[in-house]
Amino acid sequence: MTAGNPAGHILYFALPLLAGSLLQQFYNMVDSWVVGRYVGDGALAAVGVGFPVLTMFSSLFIGLSNGGTVVIAQFFGAGKTERVRDAVDTVYAAFLMSIIPLTALALLAVGPILRLLQVEPGAYDEACLYLTAVCAGLTGSVGYNLNAGILGGLGNSRSTLLFLAVASVMNIALDLALVLVCGLGVLGVALGTIIAQAFSWLFGVAYINRRYPEISLRLFPRTFDRALFRQIMGIGLPAGVQMSLVALGAMVVMGKINSYGKEFTAGYNVGFRLDQLAFLPIQSLSSAVVSFVGQNTGARRPDRVRQGVQITVMLSAAWAVLMTAVLMPFSGPLVAFFSDTPAVVHAGAVYLNCIMPFYFLFAVMFCLNNAMRGAGDSVFPMVNVILSLILVRVPAVYWLADRFGPDYMYYGMAVGWTVGLVLSAAHYFSGRWKRKSITGGENGP
Repeated sequence: MTAGNPAGHILYFALPLLAGSLLQQFYNMVDSWVVGRYVGDGALAAVGVGFPVLTMFSSLFIGLSNGGTVVIAQFFGAGKTERVRDAVDTVYAAFLMSIIPLTALALLAVGPILRLLQVEPGAYDEACLYLTAVCAGLTGSVGYNLNAGILGGLGNSRSTLLFLAVASVMNIALDLALVLVCGLGVLGVALGTIIAQAFSWLFGVAYINRRYPEISLRLFPRTFDRALFRQIMGIGLPAGVQMSLVALGAMVVMGKINSYGKEFTAGYNVGFRLDQLAFLPIQSLSSAVVSFVGQNTGARRPDRVRQGVQITVMLSAAWAVLMTAVLMPFSGPLVAFFSDTPAVVHAGAVYLNCIMPFYFLFAVMFCLNNAMRGAGDSVFPMVNVILSLILVRVPAVYWLADRFGPDYMYYGMAVGWTVGLVLSAAHYFSGRWKRKSITGGENGP
C-alpha cells in the first residue's frame, strides 16, 4: 500500500471486506428472518437484545485485534519482518491466556444484564437462552477477528472473505436445519452461529500457517513481548474500551426501547439490521484506511496518508447519501419482509426514517477516527466516541422519548453524531495525531 494509486489500494482492500461483511450480515438477517417468520416476535426481540451484550463482551478482544492491525501494518510498512512476527505471537498469546476467563464472566453476567435491560417477560427466557449459548461460543468469534486483524495489517483482506463465505453458508444451512427441521427455535439460531464462527476461526488459523509460515500461529506462541504488548494495547485498549462503552450505551438505549414492548423491540431489531447492512461499505472503507494509514505511516509517506484519508471520506459520505435515498422510501416494505405485524413494521420504519437523513455525519466521523487510529492515535477517537455517542446521544434519546414519545427518540442519535463529527474534524485538521507513530514516521492532515 506504500506505492501506486491510493484509491486503487483502498478499494482493492475494502471490496473483499465489504463482500465478507455482506455475507456476515446476510446470515445475521437470515437469523432474524427465520426467528421472525417461524418462531415469533418474542424470539426476534431476543436476538436483537443479544447484539449489544455480545459486543460488550468481545470488544476488548476486538480492540486487541485493532491494535495488532495498526502495529503490524506499521512494522510491515517499515520492512521490519521480525517485529511483525513478534506482534502476531504477542496478540495470540494474550488471546489464549484470557479467552476462558472472559467466557466464564460473560456466562455469569447474562442474567443480571438481561434484568438491567428490562427485557419484557415474553422475550426474557428466549433472550437468556440465546445469550447463554452464544456467550459460551465466544472463542470462535474472537479468534476470527484476531485472524482478520493480522491479515489486515499485512494488507490481505481477500482471505477473510473466504473464511466468512464458508461460515455464512454453514450458518444459513444450520439455521434452516436446527430451527425448521429440528424445531430448536432461538437455541438453533445460536448454535448455528457459534459452530460457523468456530469453523471460520480454525480455517483462518490453518490458512495463515500455510500462507505465512514465518508468522505461523501456535497453541503455545513463541514469545510474549511485554513491551510490544503495551504498545499494542496502547492503541487497542482505547478502541476496546470505546466499543465496550458504546455497547453499554446501546444497552441503556435498549432498556428504553424494551419498555415500549416486544413489538417495538422487534421493529428496532429489524431496522438496526438494515442500518448495519447500509453501513457495511463505510465500515469496509474505514478498515481499509486503518491499514493504509498504518503502512504509509511506517513508510514515512505523509502525502499518501493525506490522499488516502480524503478519498475514504468522500466515498463514505457519498455512499451514506445514496443509502438515505434508497432506505427511506422503502423502509416499511423492507421491515415487513421480516415480520408482518403492523406494530413491528411501524417501529422499524420509524427507526430508519429518523436516522437516515443524518447518516453522512456518522460516516465522515467514523472514517476520520479510524484514519487517526491507523496512525497510532487511539485515545482521541475513544474520548470522542464516549462523549458524542454516550454522554450526548443517550441522554438525548431518553429526553426526546420522554418529551415527544418513542417515534422521535432516535433523533437523539443525530445529535450525538453532530457533536462527534465536529470534534473529529477539529482534531484531524490540528495535525496532533501525526505524532503517535510507533515507528517514528510522521504524517500530516
